[in-house]
Amino acid sequence: MEYGIRELSQLAGVSARTLRYYDGIGLLKPLYVSEAGYRFYGEEEAALLQQILFYRERGFDLKRIRQILYRNDFDIMNALEDHLLELEEQKRHVEALIQTVKQTIRQVKGECRMSDQEKFEVFKERIIRENEDEHGKEIREKYGDEEVDAANRKLMNMSEVDYERFKNLGEEIKTRLKEGVESQSVL
Repeated sequence: MEYGIRELSQLAGVSARTLRYYDGIGLLKPLYVSEAGYRFYGEEEAALLQQILFYRERGFDLKRIRQILYRNDFDIMNALEDHLLELEEQKRHVEALIQTVKQTIRQVKGECRMSDQEKFEVFKERIIRENEDEHGKEIREKYGDEEVDAANRKLMNMSEVDYERFKNLGEEIKTRLKEGVESQSVL
């Protein structure tokens, strides 16, 4: 099956301009370009566009997507399994948020009582998961599983006040680092 640029853009829900841009940056080349300059895409290009859109939904920037898709070891089945795992984790997180909101509503109505732990557990779990995803291998190699697990338990047991302090400290560190980097670039 072949698609003209308009057909593929309608099929995928992206603009023809986006497809031209993807071609221009080398992210998604058409199967061929006619003598009149019309772009045509085949099944492989449609599958690649689907991967691009999956990665975009996951928040990846185009430069990173290009690096992933054009690695020598890129495997579409592994990529699909990775997308599925990430989406299932997002679903689990959203379901936990929904349960926390429902329980909070019940508490506000006076139907139940929530501890501070219950109020913030879902947010703490996300911090731990993101930290594990980004730094888990490195910190576990450096400090060991026992230390990292203990730190994660400590975060999960924080009170509301401690958790707010923790979040504010993290934001302050990010702000100061950004200011430091910006002041260095001025020099």
